Amino acid sequence: MRIGPGVGRDGMDGVRTVRTFPSVLIRLPDAEAGMTDSGTGITGSRRRRGLAVVFFVVFLDLLGFGIIIPILPYYTRTFPGGTEFVIGLLAASYSAMQFVFAPLLGSLSDRVGRRPVLVVSLCGSVVAWTVFGLADALWLLFLSRMLAGAMGGNLSTAQAYVADVTPPERRAAALGFIGAAFGLGFIFGPGIGAVLSFDATVAAVDGLLPAAVPISRFSLPSFAAAAASLAGVLVALLFLPESRTAAESAGATATERTSSITQLRAAVATPGLRPLLLAFFLVSFAFSGVQVMFVPYVADIYGYTAAQSALLLTYIGVVAVITQGVLVGRLSARYSPVRLSLFGTALLVVGVGAIPASRAIGSVLPDLTALAPFLTADLLGLLLVLTLLPLGNGILSVTLTALVSQRASAAVQGSAFGITQGAGSLARTVGPPVMGGLYFAVGYWSPFVVGSVLLLPVLWLVSRLGVTQEAYEPRPADPGHAR
Repeated sequence: MRIGPGVGRDGMDGVRTVRTFPSVLIRLPDAEAGMTDSGTGITGSRRRRGLAVVFFVVFLDLLGFGIIIPILPYYTRTFPGGTEFVIGLLAASYSAMQFVFAPLLGSLSDRVGRRPVLVVSLCGSVVAWTVFGLADALWLLFLSRMLAGAMGGNLSTAQAYVADVTPPERRAAALGFIGAAFGLGFIFGPGIGAVLSFDATVAAVDGLLPAAVPISRFSLPSFAAAAASLAGVLVALLFLPESRTAAESAGATATERTSSITQLRAAVATPGLRPLLLAFFLVSFAFSGVQVMFVPYVADIYGYTAAQSALLLTYIGVVAVITQGVLVGRLSARYSPVRLSLFGTALLVVGVGAIPASRAIGSVLPDLTALAPFLTADLLGLLLVLTLLPLGNGILSVTLTALVSQRASAAVQGSAFGITQGAGSLARTVGPPVMGGLYFAVGYWSPFVVGSVLLLPVLWLVSRLGVTQEAYEPRPADPGHAR
């Protein structure tokens, strides 16, 4: 469905404001406004509450994930054989399991409901991060990361919940808040993980807990991540209403007893979803490789320390939250998802390709150290380029997700989101190793240039979306071939 200037042009009707943190103002779309009861079983204030609770649950889940980020490489190196290659395998194991389980969780949520899938997956995250903190061997690290990746496939269920309770013309804005929750987790998570790994923090907590609880600069952040997921479980149990009725779940049960491979084949065979799957794969492949190679780039070219790199990542996270939590909602009220996807892709093509030239760009910018000692021309050039990445990716990821929702039937929203999330997870499994090989074998510039080139076909794929409108509806297995 095209979203034109005539839809929601006042920009204010049906919107409520929720202040989640002192510095972040999130505007949640009112699911009730402009929407008739579609049989979800929740209306009015319960819909609004459901959106707010899903936002908070996703934030808590991603907060736990973000807490682990600063300690993962250092923790891995404390074990025999914990090389950088093993660190890469740990990252790949998470994405690989997410690829397998995202479609399964999405399809399961179509059959049994969104709420139970979210609760069970969050419980799995509690177990995963607890095992991570207690691990005394590399195989336990792999076990915990694989379990965390499998449970991390629940993002497709959260997206499907949003799709259940929002009308199509407001869906892109609502899905933007899930992306904003994702970004908030990456803003606050690494900072919390760093604070919890300080020796003074570890000593203070160790003195408060029984000796039987092993507290270290690695286990304490892990236990905090488990606590964040546990808080998400409690919030979902106490406050999250189910978005699907028994009749809807029964209808999905009759049509969705198919494997992930069958779902993927059906999606690829659907003209409306085929280009979206490929677009998700290419964007995730290119962007994940750039994310992994960014820290080596600023270390090698700029000489930045880990703390300085962390500040840059925080800046990227802040821009991402503003983009997905504020900007996308306003833009989606005036422009169609296809146009916004084209705009976001163009920003990413330019931003990713310009990273190797960031120092040259800085050389033509003014030096503002008179205003602040750290505002060098080099840093300004880097920040200018980096701003394009979360801006473009924030717009593109939300609008592509909205397009998936529009091209999937109401009964299989979870399956469609799960398949596209799975395609992204597959790309994130293979992207970082490939881009890392390019960085070290060819040169520091190569992963960024290759990433920019890989994003160019996305422009063509998105531009073709207006031609095909067939909805994705998985077919039941042929009884004649059942075994």
